[in-house]
Amino acid sequence: HYITAITKPQIEKLMRVNVIQLNLFEQELAEVQTKEGVRYVLRRNPARAHEIEQSKQDRLEALKKEIAKQNQYLKEHPRSAVQVAHRKVSERSKQLKISHWALISASGKEIELTVDNAVLKEDSKLDGCYVLKTDLSKEAASKEIIHNRYKDFALVESAFRISKTVELELRPIHVRLAARTRAHAFVVMVAYRIVKELSMRWQDFNVTVQEGIDELSSLCATELIINDHIKVNDVPEPRESVKQLLDAANVRLPKSLPCCGVKVTTKKKLQASRKTA
Repeated sequence: HYITAITKPQIEKLMRVNVIQLNLFEQELAEVQTKEGVRYVLRRNPARAHEIEQSKQDRLEALKKEIAKQNQYLKEHPRSAVQVAHRKVSERSKQLKISHWALISASGKEIELTVDNAVLKEDSKLDGCYVLKTDLSKEAASKEIIHNRYKDFALVESAFRISKTVELELRPIHVRLAARTRAHAFVVMVAYRIVKELSMRWQDFNVTVQEGIDELSSLCATELIINDHIKVNDVPEPRESVKQLLDAANVRLPKSLPCCGVKVTTKKKLQASRKTA
């Protein structure tokens, strides 16, 4: 079984063969089922439609600025060719991907812009619309469940982005043996789980997880030396901001830590040692 989203050309094809209709997108959540048992769950996201509309207006404004720039140049340089300015504006329009409804023309020594509202309306009819396709039966999953499970994919994508950032660094993996690669991926997944847990526990604070970890880096310990040997590390009371983060994470600091003489090799120390080797 599967749940997937189809592309805009695929949506337009279904509309041409009358499998789905445009007015279905006006519902909160619509569903169509074919004779073959394939189900389509439809929805229009108003927020996304607004974003796309704003993007088109921003690109149109950018094109207008380019036209104003070229017209100013043509005005200040009598010997300049309007064909060159027309070509530059046309190329800019194609670059902005609005050339099919933002029409460029030249009149005398001036570039003019005309918006084809009919083409723009046709181009915008599916703004914010999306269609989910599945072969699951209605008994197995309602349209609401299908829609919610597909939206959960955003959480998976977020997990990959977090795992590949500088903090966790799932890639590149500079190991060659399979067992070490699996171990590295496992450590990153455990780190990701900790990040998600801290994100949930620190959601009431005005900090990101990375900012919270940076704040915790101020934690320190006082070495107690007896007869020229470090015997114990005394942990002082943390400042209030650190204490709040620790309490929210349900972490209790010990009063002291034994000193076993173990040297921890960090990434920074490894790089320093490699340079001197």
